[in-house]
Amino acid sequence: MRSHRYSLHVPAGFSLIEVLVATAIITVGVASLAQLFGAAANANRLAATTSTTLLLAEQKMEQLRSETGLSASPPGALSVDTAGYVDYLDQSGVPLGTDSMTVPAGTAYICRWSIEPLPSSPVNTIVLQVSVISWPSRDRGGHHSEARAPGEARLVSVKAGR
Repeated sequence: MRSHRYSLHVPAGFSLIEVLVATAIITVGVASLAQLFGAAANANRLAATTSTTLLLAEQKMEQLRSETGLSASPPGALSVDTAGYVDYLDQSGVPLGTDSMTVPAGTAYICRWSIEPLPSSPVNTIVLQVSVISWPSRDRGGHHSEARAPGEARLVSVKAGR
């Protein structure tokens, strides 16, 4: 006959300390992933805004380049809402108006442009600049600094007279 020896202490499962340590490690990992997802969502939103503002700026630049008889804009037209040199656009890029005193309801983007003659140009050359920002943005007071705002698009082009 065989004799079986049975131990009175058979390990079965995990101790409470092991479970608490594993839970703490998983919690730290999940919290780190949540921050990563938040940062990725913010980066995606900024990329979408930048793409839209760039498209709107390109459209305005093409419109300006195709026009003839453009006159010089007042100083600061690119940084301050100036009548005749600003468009307020909705989410689809449709103009809502150009009143420089108030931003219309439904404005999603503000497009500003300036037209400046190139100094000492023998062929009547002008410099076209277009800036599109999302609204509301850090530019809440109608002004913005020389630093580009997040999601802002700025284009510069030169047009020679014919």
